[in-house]
Amino acid sequence: MTAPVTLSAQDLTRRHGARLVAVSGVSLELRRGEVLGLLGHNGAGKSTTLQMLTGALPPDSGTVKICDFDLAGQPELAKACIGFLPEHPPLYRDMRVDDYLLFTARLHKVPSGKLAAALEQAKQRCGLQEHGRKIIGTLSKGYQQRVGIAQAIIHNPAVVVLDEPTVGLDPAQIRDIRALIRELGDNSSVILSTHLLNEVENLCDRVIILQHGRLIFSGSSAEMLANGNMEEAFLQITESGVTGK
Repeated sequence: MTAPVTLSAQDLTRRHGARLVAVSGVSLELRRGEVLGLLGHNGAGKSTTLQMLTGALPPDSGTVKICDFDLAGQPELAKACIGFLPEHPPLYRDMRVDDYLLFTARLHKVPSGKLAAALEQAKQRCGLQEHGRKIIGTLSKGYQQRVGIAQAIIHNPAVVVLDEPTVGLDPAQIRDIRALIRELGDNSSVILSTHLLNEVENLCDRVIILQHGRLIFSGSSAEMLANGNMEEAFLQITESGVTGK
């Protein structure tokens, strides 16, 4: 049985000013239990695409549906189904971990009777059980990143969007965050934007590649690896610039 579609985007376009097109005609689909890798060189339009998918930035044209809710027409219902970790985590570094996560849970309208359970589950999943009373700004970058992921998943969303979640982390921290992403992919749908091609190879079921704001490849990780290793395949696709399937 085919897994249900959790996110669908059609013909997303976003312009900066009258002439510069940041993203042009991007369409994608995500199913429950799937981890989708989003690749592209700097300036390819990845972050702009993620911001449109999560409602942080409105598209100039195109549509996004999350769990069958139209993001433009039913924004509260659609956004309730999604969790987002931007490249720069939206942390209040002078707050304690517990206080910050409870604050974000309330923003996501977690019922008051379920707040304590949601907090404990998010901390457990992100390895923060011993850090609840610590000030966020005193934590290492790796643990701040965990807090960022915890705020994205505290309401148990159907779709989790992660923009460069392991950037700047040491190898041990990267290992732990990757294990968490695998676990998230068991229960939710995940979109992972990263420059680390081995991360895509190890974590992602499917891959899309953007170049100059356009989608030039969409296929499984296995299809990419058929062209060699992930790095060779990525370079071959982006250098040819030919639209894939």
